[in-house]
Amino acid sequence: MTILITMAELTGKTEAELAAVHRHMTCILNRSAPGTPERRNAIASLENIARSRRALLASRQGPTP
Repeated sequence: MTILITMAELTGKTEAELAAVHRHMTCILNRSAPGTPERRNAIASLENIARSRRALLASRQGPTP
């Protein structure tokens, strides 16, 4: 079973590391059957990765006026 990747686990990762985790979770999602815990965890993990990537991008851009 796929373990959920939390925001805490993603904190401090580089864009390259986040991209690698995203690719891995996408592969797991593609192999999983609909309605399974594995699929739900993969989807939730991908959502957390997307949030982490947005936060990383925002931190690089600095504060908005």
